Formats: sequence, structure tokens, C-alpha cells
Amino acid sequence: MKQAIHALPRQGGILRPALVVFVALSLVTGLAYPFLTNGIAAAVFPHEAAGSLIRDGDKVVGSELIGQSFSSPQYFWSRPSATAPMPYNAANSGGSNLGPRNPALAEAIQARIALLKAADPENPLPVPVDLVTASGSGLDPHISPAAAVYQAARVARARNLPRTEVDALIAANTEKPWIGLLGDPAVNVLKLNLALDKLAPRR
Repeated sequence: MKQAIHALPRQGGILRPALVVFVALSLVTGLAYPFLTNGIAAAVFPHEAAGSLIRDGDKVVGSELIGQSFSSPQYFWSRPSATAPMPYNAANSGGSNLGPRNPALAEAIQARIALLKAADPENPLPVPVDLVTASGSGLDPHISPAAAVYQAARVARARNLPRTEVDALIAANTEKPWIGLLGDPAVNVLKLNLALDKLAPRR
């Protein structure tokens, strides 16, 4: 019995290796690894690592990854956002969590359709679903090409531009599926509106 008791390691002999391992892993996983991966990302993908920021001259106006709200008839409108307390709140990403049979969802969709119709009452095209429903993240910066085309007549009229010129701008700013296979064609609304601002209106 005495031999067994003497064979037990002292407390300091247990704690010292544990503390050494704890400190070493903290330095490696908490400092070295993040700095290394961030450094590699900044060197190989500097635009993406910096937040995929969009600039207008020297001014940062947004990110390619986070949508923005537009309400002027002279701009293309983004899809709705259900984030709180304001649309496109990147600190509170999320959807409305309303099921397809929820009356609140139906009411919200009808209100959005009415808003689109009021802005362009003579538009004969069906309203694209992404213009009246929020994305799951609430931050989607893209709309479908159909949603952009639906708004083209209103934007052209508000800016006194030929419709063909606005359509060409939509086509030029339509992002194709990755390697032609993955995803659907999409239009980044902020990029499209920035390109729109560079067009000279016809008098």
C-alpha cells in the first residue's frame, strides 16, 4: 500500500505539462494560425479578404456580399429584407420565418406587389417572386435578371434614358453561373445602380 501511494505523481508534476500544452495550443490556434490564414488570404485574395468592398472613386459605398435598400424610381430596387431593426442589417442576419400559409406573409407580399404596381402601373410583366419575398439571410445583394428587366421601364422613364440602353446595362451586369454550371444568373443591385449613375441622361 505504501509503495502504491509513493508511486502517485505529485500535483505539480501533473499541472506543469498541462499548462505547457494549454499555452502552446493557445499560441498556435489562437494567434499563429489566424495570423497565418489571414495573411495568406490577404496575399492571394486581397479583395475578398478586405470584405469584397465596392468603391465609387475613393469612397467605399458597400460590399458585394451585403444588399442595400433603394426606394427612388431612378434606381433598381433590391429584394426585400426581413432583418431587424432595419433592412440588410449584417449584424442580425435572418429571414422572416413566416411559413407559406402564414397570413402575415401573404399580406406582406400583397403590399410589396402594390408598391411595385404603383411605381409602374402600366407594366404588363408578372412580378418576379424575388421582388416580393425576402431571402433566408436577409442580406442578398442580388436579384434575378427577370427582376431587373421588370424594373427597366420605370428606371429608363425616370432617368429619360432609352430602354435599350438600360437593357444593355442589365445584360452587362448579369453574373453568369460559376463555370457555367453552378448557381443561377444574378444581378448585383448596387453594382448595377452605380453603373446606371455613370450613364448620361437624354434630354
